[in-house]
This record gives sequence, structure tokens and C-alpha cells, in this order.
Amino acid sequence: MAMNDEALLRYSRQIMLEAIDIDGQERLLASHALVVGAGGLGSPVALYLAAAGVGRLTLADADAVELSNLQRQIAHGMADLGHNKAASAREAALALNPGCRIEALTEHLDGEAMDAAVAAADLVLDCTDRFSSRYAINAACRRAGVPLVSGAAIRFSGQLAVFDPRDSECPCYACLYPPGEGGDDELRCAENGVVAPLVGLIGCYQALEAVKLLSGAGTPHRGLSTFDGLRGQWRHFQVPRDPQCPVCAGH
Repeated sequence: MAMNDEALLRYSRQIMLEAIDIDGQERLLASHALVVGAGGLGSPVALYLAAAGVGRLTLADADAVELSNLQRQIAHGMADLGHNKAASAREAALALNPGCRIEALTEHLDGEAMDAAVAAADLVLDCTDRFSSRYAINAACRRAGVPLVSGAAIRFSGQLAVFDPRDSECPCYACLYPPGEGGDDELRCAENGVVAPLVGLIGCYQALEAVKLLSGAGTPHRGLSTFDGLRGQWRHFQVPRDPQCPVCAGH
């Protein structure tokens, strides 16, 4: 995708990076990312991916903006209360970069709709806060062979992992958290709280990994990274693929 003078100026600070350059920026402009969840994690993800020049974004969220969301969900403001989160985040992202093609999916993604949305994307970012959604997104990414950038944040703790079905050694989300181990939704912000900047930190980490994967810059994240916000400490864990995983074994 050839860039005009305005685009060359807009993305100049990324183009001057050797790891991205013109070719990487053009790959970003030609790419399509699906962001599932437009709340605490999805807000910085949507804003930074639009600003960075990802050419097409699909934002999926069926929830409406509530006053308690505004403490951390920076894509939304007071004027958005009661409005759908995907639609609100779309407007915020377009305000940053009107050249980005952004679609808002305002219904809950599941079943065939999930499979279709995932298969149409080059990359998926899981910004949800439910185990049931994470398992469904992971399974759809495995079926479609689409890389998944997964983030989570609760209280003062966050984590990030990248699952790439194209890598035969890479595990999937179900390898890390086998289905049935832990109740669904047991660690949601609504019941447990979360410090505001933490979701921004993890969401920005997700956006960074997405830019790397889509542009071809650097080396994709491997394993699991966790962040302890109270101590300001990162830890990294190697995560092997589970040969008995009910989702990815045999693929």
C-alpha cells in the first residue's frame, strides 16, 4: 500500500525505525486486527493500533459504557454513558486517525459469528475479562490459524501471552489454563477491582506485540509475562505446548 505525503509524515517516527521502515509501515496499513473487548484493555489497544496505522480494525463488544468504567476505560467519556462500547471506542479511534477503517460489532461474538470475525482478521487481540470468552476466542484462532495476543489485568496484577498457531511449538491459551481449572468469571474487575493504569500498561503491551507481528518487526513474545504492580516487577515463564491439550493437540 503506497503512502502519500500526509501518511509519510503521520507515521514518520515509526518509519525511521530500522525494524519497521517503509515496508513494515505498509504492512501495518494493509493489515486487519480484531479487538474483542473495548473496555480497560481494549481502549488503549484500539487507540494505539489506530494511531500506529493498522489499516483496518474490527472492535467487538456488546456492553454499554457505565460510569464505573471511566476510571480506566480511556476510550470512553461522560458523553458516551449508555452507548455501546465498541461504537464509542470506534469514534475515539477515528478521532485519532480518520484514515483507519474501523468497524464496530455491537453484538456478542459467539459460534459462527466468532469464527467469521476471527477468520477475516490477520491478528486477534483478546481484551475480555471472562474465561468463557477467552476459551472461545482461543479455539476460533486455532481453527483459523490466526495469531492471538492475550492480555489480562486484575487488582494490581497483569499478564500477557502471544499464541501463534503458525508456530508448531507454540502453546495455546488452553495449554496455559486447561478448561475446567477455575470457575468462569472468578477474576473480573467488577467483583475484584483494578487499579486504573494497570489496564493501560497491559493494553499497551498487547498493542506493541500486535504492531510487531503485523509489521514483521523484532521477535514475537514467547511464553507468559506477568506484572506485579505493587512491586513494579515483571516475571517471565516458559510455557510448553500441552500434548494432551483438548484444543491444539494434533494440530
